[in-house]
Amino acid sequence: MKDQLIKRSKAVASNIRKIREFRNYTQDYLAAKIGISQNAYSKIELGYSKITLDRLFHIAIILEVDATQLISADPSDLMHIISQSEGLEKSSSA
Repeated sequence: MKDQLIKRSKAVASNIRKIREFRNYTQDYLAAKIGISQNAYSKIELGYSKITLDRLFHIAIILEVDATQLISADPSDLMHIISQSEGLEKSSSA
């Protein structure tokens, strides 16, 4: 069970990093928006720190995704999901 928790935590951390990079945001930018140091933020992405629900929701808002996407999306499927939502947002604003 512990192995599963570690694997899921790493997947969430990976999803956060991938979306941050997709948005061309730096770790410094997200850390500043959240109100933590870049070093503390880096530990979140590396999976070294446990993330609170509040912080997860805050990161999701900054990254413009639903928190459930960070939790449930398989890292390999994540970019496909984000790309589709980008296309929907652009077509609805046109």
